[in-house]
Amino acid sequence: MTALAQHIDTCLAALGRDGFAPAFADFVETLGVDQIMVFAIEGDRARCLLSRHFSHGALAGKLAATYLDGWFLQDPLLPALRQAAAGTVTLYRLEDFAQRMGAEYRRVFFDAPGLAAKTTMVAVGDRLRLFVSLYHTGDGTECAPDLARLAGRLALMHFERAAQSDTPEPLAVLSDRERAVCLGILSGRKADLIAADLGVAASTVVTYRKRAYGKLGITSRAGLFAICGK
Repeated sequence: MTALAQHIDTCLAALGRDGFAPAFADFVETLGVDQIMVFAIEGDRARCLLSRHFSHGALAGKLAATYLDGWFLQDPLLPALRQAAAGTVTLYRLEDFAQRMGAEYRRVFFDAPGLAAKTTMVAVGDRLRLFVSLYHTGDGTECAPDLARLAGRLALMHFERAAQSDTPEPLAVLSDRERAVCLGILSGRKADLIAADLGVAASTVVTYRKRAYGKLGITSRAGLFAICGK
């Protein structure tokens, strides 16, 4: 089995489970992608399901939080997502929608972070409407359309299965303890109370929090709430 086939097989085996997010990120990275973003759009509300920049971890969380702060309503592909039929995965390159992109939107999400190319899959299932976006920072060759569509299909299959979970999807990349700390923060609990729940010292909770924030590409409690749609 080739390395690529192994990555795909691992993703398929983890569909709907906690292990999918890291397996999927590993698969996407093999495609030469510099950043992956997955957002679910529900009416006038957006949720971040996955954000990862493979060389600049903090950037993905920052961009995700900014996008969720109303900018998603200016996404030039939003009309296509709203109109797409269930069961479809449609690929768009940056040149397909660049002319419909506002100048400030381009500055915030492309020019400032140094992202030069984007391939977005508009993936629609029975419950979810997703943007699955693959970004490149340089002028290198974009990933093959068939593999990009496969990434979109895998994301849709997984998040449709996981849609009933009470745990925010961005936290799927964390260890059990890191996730527990973030869930405690999201519920409004202080470090000492989270520590008591986990049976560890408050300083250990701080360590788990720092590790979690690093993996999520965020630097604050506000960033955690933003990417988890809370």
